[in-house]
Amino acid sequence: QVQLVESGGGSVQAGGSLRLSCAASGRTFTTYTMGWFRQAPEKEREFVAAILRSGDIMHYADSVSGRFTISRDNAKNTVYLQMNSLKFEDTAVYYCAATYSSVTVARSSQYNFWGQGTQVTVSS
Repeated sequence: QVQLVESGGGSVQAGGSLRLSCAASGRTFTTYTMGWFRQAPEKEREFVAAILRSGDIMHYADSVSGRFTISRDNAKNTVYLQMNSLKFEDTAVYYCAATYSSVTVARSSQYNFWGQGTQVTVSS
């Protein structure tokens, strides 16, 4: 089992940047492929990005590709989401998730553990 705690959310103007962090505790961090999802009001949870255990393979949703960067520091048991050129439509609660999968996956049902979420609000 792993516990995930997100931080770094907040309010920013369009065009600005935020960096989300997700600290993991519990079993060995490198056991997991990590992902970020988001959920806007009255919308389904959607995939944002994922990173393989080793940190050398990443996968992004088309809507954030080129603007967001996922990374991980296995020594610190932490995964990050650097968000640049933020848009109003990026406003959502952002969730960190962990999966036993050995490949990057985009379906939320394939993730085994979830954090509590952190709010990101982008004003236009």
